Amino acid sequence: MNKDKKVIYYQDELNDDFAEENIEPVKIDGNYKYIHKNIFWNISAFILYRIIATPLAYIYSKIKFGMKIVNRKVLRKCKDEGYFVYINHTQEIQDTLTPTLVTFPKRVYIVAHPNNVSIKGMKTANKMLGGLPIPEDMESSKNFLKAIQTYINRKNVIAIYPEAHVWPYYTKIRNFKNVSFRYPVKLDRPVYSITCTYTEKKNNKPKIVAYVDGPFYPNKNVSQKEAESILRDTVYNKMVERSENSTLEYIKYVKVDDNSKEKIQL
Repeated sequence: MNKDKKVIYYQDELNDDFAEENIEPVKIDGNYKYIHKNIFWNISAFILYRIIATPLAYIYSKIKFGMKIVNRKVLRKCKDEGYFVYINHTQEIQDTLTPTLVTFPKRVYIVAHPNNVSIKGMKTANKMLGGLPIPEDMESSKNFLKAIQTYINRKNVIAIYPEAHVWPYYTKIRNFKNVSFRYPVKLDRPVYSITCTYTEKKNNKPKIVAYVDGPFYPNKNVSQKEAESILRDTVYNKMVERSENSTLEYIKYVKVDDNSKEKIQL
């Protein structure tokens, strides 16, 4: 191992989070507006998303990570309908760009932590760019599900990071729960996985290669809970398989037990 390689110690792969931002999240309650009907708001959102953000996302991804997308052709099978994509969570900025680039020209809405629509000076912009913050109560949950259904019915894409927390440059797939798979099961919509792997560029910097797989469909012959579990396992196993294509460990992650004296190094 390179002596200069950064090492991060972790204890709980389900709950440890190594994002650098420290943001006070806004409250996502029944008053939070997930769907905007104002024509001027929607025109502004279109300009920001299509004309400004999408080209910048492409340039950033190419310059910083030399990003390559593999097997994108499988998306053609669902080009005339809305679907869900599940992505491993290894970058703070790039992960919000990847689904847009992979599924272009479809519009993408990203299920995200409330932090993402709480950044000062960026709240409205992040909403226009498709941020769908996770609801906090029963009323906001109803609005959240209605928004997902509305955008899916409009043949858009809903992007979800089932690992929930950011682990920069992590090359394996962390265990994740079934909960986020309730949406495609409930709405009976197809699912794709996007697995971001890391290889080395010529300048010794990380290159991202994103693998697209699917579509995977909910099993209609079992209960909803069973269907969620089956779909989760299908996506998880495919992502694990694809993650084996990583050849660069830019940051080393070391697991420590609860009694260890080692401190997590951020």
